[in-house]
Amino acid sequence: MSLDRLEGVLRRFQVKVELFHTGPLCGTESFDARPGRGFLHVLRGGEMDARQALPGHPRTLQLAEPTLLFYPAGAPHRFAPRAGAAAPLLTCAAVHFEGGPHHPLVAGLPPLVVLPVHAVAGLQASLDLLFDEADHVRCGHRLLADRLFEVVLIQLLRWLFDHAAQAHVTPGLIHALSDRRLARAIVAIHGQPGRAWTLDELAAEAGMSRAGLTSAFRHHMARSVGDYLSDYRVLVAKRELSLGRPVALVSDELGYASPAAFARMFKARAGQTPREWAARV
Repeated sequence: MSLDRLEGVLRRFQVKVELFHTGPLCGTESFDARPGRGFLHVLRGGEMDARQALPGHPRTLQLAEPTLLFYPAGAPHRFAPRAGAAAPLLTCAAVHFEGGPHHPLVAGLPPLVVLPVHAVAGLQASLDLLFDEADHVRCGHRLLADRLFEVVLIQLLRWLFDHAAQAHVTPGLIHALSDRRLARAIVAIHGQPGRAWTLDELAAEAGMSRAGLTSAFRHHMARSVGDYLSDYRVLVAKRELSLGRPVALVSDELGYASPAAFARMFKARAGQTPREWAARV
C-alpha cells in the first residue's frame, strides 16, 4: 500500500492559498514579510530578476523560463523585468499556513524553492487549468483559482519529499518525510496522536530497529521521538482549544490519564496551562 505523507497533517493543519495577481510585471514589485504568510509565484513567460537576501541563494536570480518560486515564510523579495526584454507574465498567490510558523510543515522548509515548471511531472497540466481560471472573469473564478493553486502547492511539496537534498531542506518534517521508512512512523503518529505509542511500536511501523529509528529521528528531525510526539500533541491540542473544545475532552482524545497530567505536559511545552492559552487566544 502506498503511503500518503501529506494527507494527515494537511487535513488537521490546513493551508489556504489565495490568488492576488495575474498579468504582466510592468515595473519593480516588492513583497514584504508578514507573520504566517508565504508566497507562491509562477513566472509564466518572459524574463525577470528576483532579488532577495537569503542564505544559500544569490542576491539576484536571473529567470528566463517558466518557473515556480516558493517563499514559505514570506521572506522579503523584489521582482524586476529584465532590461530590454518584454514584460514577464506572472501569476501570484499568498500562502496562509494555519498556525503560521508553528504549522508542522513550515519548520525545516528552505526559505526559497526555485523550481522550473518542466521539472515536475504533471505540473504544467495543473497550471494550464489555473491560468485559464485566473485570466478570465466568470462566476467563481477566484475561488476555483485558489483551489487550483492549492493543487500546485501540493505538487510542489511532493517534489520536495523526493528531492530534499536538491532543495536544501534542513532538518524538520519535510526532511523526515523524505525518508520512506521514517515517514511510516511519522504518519502513524499523525493519524493517532492520542495513542500511547511506544518506541517498539513506532519502530515496527517503520520496519526499523529501536536504535535505527532513534538515530533516524535525530538525523532528520533534530529531536527525539518522544519530543516530536509531545510537540505534535501540543500542536493538535492548540488547534482543538482554539476551536473552543473543552480541556477535559482534548486531554482525553490525546490519551492523557487526566486533565491535570495533560496540563502539566502542555505547560512544560507551551509555557502556559491549556486554559491560560485558550483564554489568550
